[in-house]
Amino acid sequence: MYAGAVAPALILGGAAGVDTVGMGVLVSGALIMAGIATLIQTLGHRTIGAQMPIVVAASFVPVGAMTGIAADAGLPAVFGASLAGGVFALCLTPFFGQLVRFFPPVVTGTIITVIGLSLMPVAVGWIIDGNTAIVSGEETPVPAMGDLALAAVTLALVLLFSRVLPGIFGRTAVLLGILGGTLVAAALGRVDFSRVGEGTVFSPGSPFHFGPPEFQMAAILTMCVIMLVVLTEGVSDLIAAGEVTGIRLDAKRIAAGLRADVSASLIGPIFNATPGSSFTQNIGLLALTGIRSRYVVAAGGGILLTLGLFPVLGRVVAAIPMPVLGGAGLVLFGTVAASGIRALGRVDYSDSLNLIIVATSLGFGLIPLAAPGFYEGFPPTIALVLHSGIVAAALSAIVLNLCFHIIGGRRRATRPPGDEARDGTAAQPSRTA
Repeated sequence: MYAGAVAPALILGGAAGVDTVGMGVLVSGALIMAGIATLIQTLGHRTIGAQMPIVVAASFVPVGAMTGIAADAGLPAVFGASLAGGVFALCLTPFFGQLVRFFPPVVTGTIITVIGLSLMPVAVGWIIDGNTAIVSGEETPVPAMGDLALAAVTLALVLLFSRVLPGIFGRTAVLLGILGGTLVAAALGRVDFSRVGEGTVFSPGSPFHFGPPEFQMAAILTMCVIMLVVLTEGVSDLIAAGEVTGIRLDAKRIAAGLRADVSASLIGPIFNATPGSSFTQNIGLLALTGIRSRYVVAAGGGILLTLGLFPVLGRVVAAIPMPVLGGAGLVLFGTVAASGIRALGRVDYSDSLNLIIVATSLGFGLIPLAAPGFYEGFPPTIALVLHSGIVAAALSAIVLNLCFHIIGGRRRATRPPGDEARDGTAAQPSRTA
């Protein structure tokens, strides 16, 4: 779970080109945000926080859009868009339970699949680690054999731990694989801890470390679309957690839980963190361990918050060789795509319109991966929005589902998010997540 909680920060920091100290700030911010939001979700008031054993941590949903914003406008624009998107989402929470019918599995499954596929180039880039070679007379990104070997060793360790560790321990496979890969790299002299000692060991956060937030319309519009997906993900997780714990959820409790999720988007930018949502992996752990107490999970939130108060730990994470992260990222990001594919498996394809929705939306989502400059000729605002394959896929899936299944009263052939929890088919997280 730790690896999943800090991975979005590592991706964003890499896209923004921050140094080791800056990466430490991002990792610490992600942990501080996760700790505070988890405490709100587990111990909060009846109007904010579902008071259920749910962990809130950085979501992978906004990652693709945020890296594009960071590359074009910098981290202040990312955090400004996150704040604006959080306010937008907060306004929707009272009645989002009624809007969730616009996000059946044919929509959410497509979006999550594109999220995973969009993250794959990040893992590959980590493995390549900036190396190039002349291929057919052109300079081409090519991994060095040493980097490729490190990534392969890390991947092999992740797979090995996934296979041999039983039950709950198998969920630590990614973290253990990264640790093992780092030890191998250290033995080969490939780890540089020289900058770990820079900066403070303990810090109660570093508000707006990268500058005050900037509010750019295109970035804000992009994040507002993303927050619709984050809210949908949150509803599904709350319902699934309710089924696992035996807690009956009404509309008010769902809204309170969503407000706790949104709090991560409002608190996060202050501490240089990205938007968060209920962590699906946590729900799987509840089912495996039988733990039902929200106070146990609240203690976990306290641990996350404590870890975030030590930026030196973030700098240690930032010192991990990129090829090691790349090897683990292949599994971690592939798990995200696999979760989307699992959701798409619940779609009724006997209705050909569902097939059209998935096919068209996947096509739009993969355009930026296949041709990164495809939208360069569009107006700047539109280009920035569509440059994220995740946003393009989300817009396509939402609009097509609206046109094919909502307008005109045509009956949908898919179940709304959360129904799978009632009949025992709730998607369980991968053991390696």
